[in-house]
Amino acid sequence: MASLVSVTIPKDYGYVLLTAASTFALSIWHGNRTSSFRKAAEVPYPFPYYYPPSGDYKAYLNNPDYKTDVDDPKRFERYLWNCAQRAHANFDEHHTNLLGSLLIAGLGYPRTAAALGVAWAGSRVAYAVGYTRKDRTGGKGRMAGAGFWLAEAVLVVMAGKVGFDFIIGT
Repeated sequence: MASLVSVTIPKDYGYVLLTAASTFALSIWHGNRTSSFRKAAEVPYPFPYYYPPSGDYKAYLNNPDYKTDVDDPKRFERYLWNCAQRAHANFDEHHTNLLGSLLIAGLGYPRTAAALGVAWAGSRVAYAVGYTRKDRTGGKGRMAGAGFWLAEAVLVVMAGKVGFDFIIGT
């Protein structure tokens, strides 16, 4: 029979929960923001991205004249739509990792975990806004929010440490 472990929720765990809840608002912000780019690009539902009619992405992306394409006056808006949609998808890809590691790490290190969660969320805003900057084509603007990777990685390590501490009983 397995032995039981009691878990005491730290008093400061409320910071962790508030940080986790704030990321739900951030997800809603992403959705609303992405919708405005969809409207400007005139990309109908249910298409998740704009696909060039030729299907030739390399030619589409390597054309340096995004803003003044006579054949497709919405070209730059469609490019920005793809960037906004990609930023949102990247958020979704990382959100689960963040929530799990934040909630677990917060059991042992609530204030540190919450601070890293806030840093992650701030970096995600910078990532989304940077990705859709009109003066930073090629998605280079997203690197303004690259700090989320570090915050997420530290939270994953902290969550592992909390798990290890449960195993050894400290």
